[in-house]
Amino acid sequence: MAKKKLARLSEVIMTEMVLPNDTNTLNNLMGGKLMHWMDVVAAIAAQKHSNRIVVTAAADSISFKHPIALGNVVTLKSRVTRAFNSSMEVFIEVWAEDIPANKKILTHRAFFTFVAVDQNGRPIEVPEVEPSTPEETELFEGALRRRQLRLILSKRMDPKDAVELRSIFDLDKEKE
Repeated sequence: MAKKKLARLSEVIMTEMVLPNDTNTLNNLMGGKLMHWMDVVAAIAAQKHSNRIVVTAAADSISFKHPIALGNVVTLKSRVTRAFNSSMEVFIEVWAEDIPANKKILTHRAFFTFVAVDQNGRPIEVPEVEPSTPEETELFEGALRRRQLRLILSKRMDPKDAVELRSIFDLDKEKE
């Protein structure tokens, strides 16, 4: 297995159209349907990076800033931002496009975490991510802080052990 893979090699772009069966009573895309699409596009990116079966481990907060209307074309773009042993953080952007009105807006952004597993469902090591653009580097560098925050919130890490987060808030300087 390769020790490092370029972040861009995991990129996935998925396009869907909002049909009547996908909408709520206001004729907007149902949140659960959007989350399903986000999970699918992110899982494919994680599979491309790891060349393994992957399972969803976490989905960070998803804010519904803009409704997506019936008939809109939804474009979901994902890529792996960083890998940690067997887990991978995947960044997802969602765009809604009203083609007749010639309008396209960014509606959602989120980070999902996937774990690569073997045929028995046990976690397995994945290649490191190598960023090659300024945006990929920024996402890569922030991934460790986001991971530590996820671990603290899930009570799998003691806040005092979150070195990356401590440095942001200058918590170590308060003791001096």
